[in-house]
Amino acid sequence: PNGSFLRPAGEQLAGGYIIYGPQTYIVVTFGAGVQSYIFDPDTNAWRLVETAHKVPVKAFEFAINASNYRHWSPAIRAYIDDMIAGETGPRDTNFNMRWVASLVAETHRIMSRGGIFLYPGDERKGYERGRLRFVYECAPIAFLIEQAGGQATDGHDRIMTQQADTLHARTPFVFGSAEKVSRVTAYQDLPANEVNALFGNRG
Repeated sequence: PNGSFLRPAGEQLAGGYIIYGPQTYIVVTFGAGVQSYIFDPDTNAWRLVETAHKVPVKAFEFAINASNYRHWSPAIRAYIDDMIAGETGPRDTNFNMRWVASLVAETHRIMSRGGIFLYPGDERKGYERGRLRFVYECAPIAFLIEQAGGQATDGHDRIMTQQADTLHARTPFVFGSAEKVSRVTAYQDLPANEVNALFGNRG
């Protein structure tokens, strides 16, 4: 019965999210860009507000649960260390950290302001593949983000090229502005002793 869901993420027909607050928003893709709609209570209808929503390219925010720092891989630690170092570090830029522990809220901020979200796997038992579910959390968001010009990976490879083997399978998840996600992949794909050599000496 789960066969329809356990297919490559690239076969999705649609992906998106609904966010509730002072306004009710739908942000959705059907594979030809991203559209945004706001619910209009006066007409009881959805109003199209963005026909080609794009993830901002330049941004200075990152989202990660820093309380797990001690459990991360050396590459993820190095990436975060370099952003925290700000303009005195190898990135030569000051960054702000955000973390609200809501995938939809984090996605909406990135769609609006750019930046990067990371929920990597780590050394804790049960967290080797992160905590987010591939089928109904990461794959739809990855589809949306790529259609908006961003990138979405498991830290190494595109989510959209993968598929889950169980309905509740987990995956590490990194998504957001394309350049930032690509940089995480570069850190991850290097041997630990080469990260400093390429991205600067952290002393």
